[in-house]
Amino acid sequence: MPNRINHDENEASQEAATTTSAVTPPSVWLLMGNRAGDNSQVKGLGEALGWPFEEKHFEFQSYEKFVNLPWGAHLMGIVKKRSTPLCAPWPDLVISAGRKNEPIARYIQARAMAEEGNRTRLIHVGRPWAAPPNWDLIITTPQYRLPQDPNILHNDTPLHRVTRERLDEDAKLWADRVADLPRPLIAVLCGGNSGPYPFDRASGERLAAAADALAKELGGSLLVTTSKRTLDETTEALFRGIESPSILYRWKPDDPDNPFFAFLGLADRVIVTADSVSMMAESCVPERPVYLYDTGEGMTSMKDNPWLDGQRGARAKASDPKVGFSRSHLKAHIYRFAMRVGPQRITRDIRIVQQLLIDTKRAVWLGDGHPESSPPPLQDMGRAVARVKELFEA
Repeated sequence: MPNRINHDENEASQEAATTTSAVTPPSVWLLMGNRAGDNSQVKGLGEALGWPFEEKHFEFQSYEKFVNLPWGAHLMGIVKKRSTPLCAPWPDLVISAGRKNEPIARYIQARAMAEEGNRTRLIHVGRPWAAPPNWDLIITTPQYRLPQDPNILHNDTPLHRVTRERLDEDAKLWADRVADLPRPLIAVLCGGNSGPYPFDRASGERLAAAADALAKELGGSLLVTTSKRTLDETTEALFRGIESPSILYRWKPDDPDNPFFAFLGLADRVIVTADSVSMMAESCVPERPVYLYDTGEGMTSMKDNPWLDGQRGARAKASDPKVGFSRSHLKAHIYRFAMRVGPQRITRDIRIVQQLLIDTKRAVWLGDGHPESSPPPLQDMGRAVARVKELFEA
């Protein structure tokens, strides 16, 4: 009988331990760098998981490119005095994005195994520079053209922190300010120069004309906001060219009244510059009709077979004096040349994401008619959360 009692007690103890393990969520560290887009994806995934997490912030040495190699596991690239200290207890999960954070993630994994025997899992968002087998999971998007490996989740668009709830909250703060504007309200979200996508003065003038034409056609108003990347000359040209009823917001750093989320929440339709994959994804959250603005006037979209085959875009008119050449265009042409002759490893082709949004009826090019009134929602965050949790269910 004593043996039977001890056996029952042992079974109960094991069952209790199993139950405790099942309800105790993994500890998570989020590696935050100096790129807002990377940080948004990392934090968005951390928040969506619903597990307790800690943010680890880093500042990087000027020489970090020379020490942050794809196979290293160290902290040589950071300024330790101005970065979050890293010490035990080590986490169960590390989420990173960007080249600079990769050796830090591997360092944490190595220390956790050496000091605690803890198998810290590593998740990287975007495109890693280390080979895929170095990661437990990579969450990527089409523009990076990564292989179809078992540990790579191919999402349609980048992760972000925008939710319908957040948009509704911010919209309330601006509701009185837009109450007298005629509807529909059309949000105009502006990015900036990015790789092969120029957004200069001439492009700002064209956007003003196209957005104004849409507002007049629908009898509505424009809610226009620029961003950190929008050039001053582009902003001036854009604001000067708008004649419809509107609210025009010029981006300012650390402005608590920044209306980006409010405009997105209030909008009945959205125009977004197609230079930013993240902004395009965020624009689809409200499930409103979305128009993509081609900042290169037909020179950047996949539809018009631009720069990879040397053809000029169909929307660019040779007789239009506004389609000119600037320093922004020079940088764009250099990037296009690299896209044509360089390895895929060092470039990204966001035309793939643009075309995906068009093909799935989530958006149309501005000037090519009107999109679906109720486009299908994106499911990227849900897929990412499910795959992460699978790592721990196993």
